[in-house]
Amino acid sequence: MTEFTTDVELEDIAVRDPTISGAVDEPSRAMILDMLAEETMTIREIDDELADRGFERTENTVRHHVNELRDAGLVEIARLEERRGGTVKYYRANTIVLSYQLPERAAEAIEPLVDAAEPQVTEMVSELRAEHGDVLDRITDEMAPCQHCRTQKYETYLLLTVLRRAFVRGETADATGSLD
Repeated sequence: MTEFTTDVELEDIAVRDPTISGAVDEPSRAMILDMLAEETMTIREIDDELADRGFERTENTVRHHVNELRDAGLVEIARLEERRGGTVKYYRANTIVLSYQLPERAAEAIEPLVDAAEPQVTEMVSELRAEHGDVLDRITDEMAPCQHCRTQKYETYLLLTVLRRAFVRGETADATGSLD
């Protein structure tokens, strides 16, 4: 019998935050989060937009979904307006969830980009560890284990969180042309 073996290298990391996954597993919530990433909306406006997209829900169900997203820390109240003796809440997403699949040919095309970024990321991670190791250690000591993982990768998850959030700030500043 012929044995087939090959060296397999780690190519990517899929990040799964149980709080976020639980909040957006419901298709309506994922859609609401997507809508609120684009603009502030009231519950009524969200309900109308969902109906336009073919998702008929009661306004109370929409309110429940928005509250679940808010409880998961993905949505915040952006502003309040007084109207006819009441207060109207406008919601806005503070997080986007990306759920895409790269085309098959993309792996080869992005390899030069990965090669270009790798030295900078390696240096950045080394600097973060050297300058903020005590903070990284303190946070990783408080992290709960993943129920599915035998080997915990707390520091990897934490560093990816730092890099993702820095990316969002950098990408936002670049898109708006501002440096704040």
